[in-house]
Amino acid sequence: MKKIILCKFGEIALKGANRAYFEKLLKVELKKRLRAFGKFKIYSAQSTVYIEPLEDGCDMDAAYTSAKNTFGVSAVQMALEAPKDMDAILEAVRTDFMPYIEDAKTFKVEAKRSDKKFPLESPEICKLVGGVILEACHGRKKVDVHNPEVAVRVEIRDYAAYICAGQERAIGGMPQGSNGKGLLLLSGGIDSPVAGYLMAKRGVKIECLHFESFPYTSERAKEKVLALANKVAAYAGEMHVHIISLTHIQEVMRDTIDEDYFTLLLRRFMMRLAMKVANDHWCESVITGESIGQVASQTMQALVVTDIMADRPVFRPLIGNDKDDIIKIAREIDTFETSILPYEDCCTVFTPRHPKTRPELAKVEAEEAKLDVEALVAEAYDSLYTVTVDGIE
Repeated sequence: MKKIILCKFGEIALKGANRAYFEKLLKVELKKRLRAFGKFKIYSAQSTVYIEPLEDGCDMDAAYTSAKNTFGVSAVQMALEAPKDMDAILEAVRTDFMPYIEDAKTFKVEAKRSDKKFPLESPEICKLVGGVILEACHGRKKVDVHNPEVAVRVEIRDYAAYICAGQERAIGGMPQGSNGKGLLLLSGGIDSPVAGYLMAKRGVKIECLHFESFPYTSERAKEKVLALANKVAAYAGEMHVHIISLTHIQEVMRDTIDEDYFTLLLRRFMMRLAMKVANDHWCESVITGESIGQVASQTMQALVVTDIMADRPVFRPLIGNDKDDIIKIAREIDTFETSILPYEDCCTVFTPRHPKTRPELAKVEAEEAKLDVEALVAEAYDSLYTVTVDGIE
């Protein structure tokens, strides 16, 4: 009996005339992700993507996990495929399917008859399948329609019948690349990897930009950032991490400007450089992990001073979240423990004792006028190099 993976749509099912476009993107992404686990046929019908192995050596468990973590998939099922014949379905339940529910003491049967030409209706299917399970388990299992340990699902679809031990919730969201491309400003902290994950979940293809300050920040700090990018890439797909040195900019500012304006002017330099990277790599937006009021540079007034440097949208998906909300997601996507490793990033270098929290733009610009901004930006941009991560540990 053939195993097959069924991936159910979420929002894609609501897309109307554009639905085929989103389905195509999802299938392309699944094909790319599953290539490492064997040869599969991937096709769609009835709000479902079918993942069918084409050779004996396919790693179905790894393919299932990868599909579950693919944006655009709302639920997954590992199913047995049977002919659309009730006798064949019952025989499959009696023989091949029973090991799937071996450990459960209670069960119920659910049936979905998408093919209305099938001669039996859903209640009849449930009754017959439930009877076969009770007979095959010799009294070791009981029916519990309210709180079963396992829900046995029988789906009668266009191509065949599918039998599975329930379905598991998947990651949801929108297929990668369906909503453009964004440049994530990735630090070594807790917030920015979560921001990148959330935007990727909405279908945004992610590129990353990281600022380093060697030798004030260590090689291990950079390795930490690349490890975080790799964890986000496990969901978002292959990503390019562009790295720019801010060391000389920071040293010049340390020696030239009023210390209280250091963080604000540094962030304006970061935004200028982000616009250049975004333009050169066709990113339609910039993404940050900022949350309103979390630190001095994330007040409304400070964000205005930074955003005036941007020539495209700056998305802040965490803007209204408190730290507990953000940490919860970081734990779910396995970035938290890496984020709290004690390797500092460039934002902790030359930190002012009394940073401006309510800056006036005119005074910020007057302080910035002490610097040769254009030359410093060009020099920093020349330091750019790129590392590619693919989400594979």
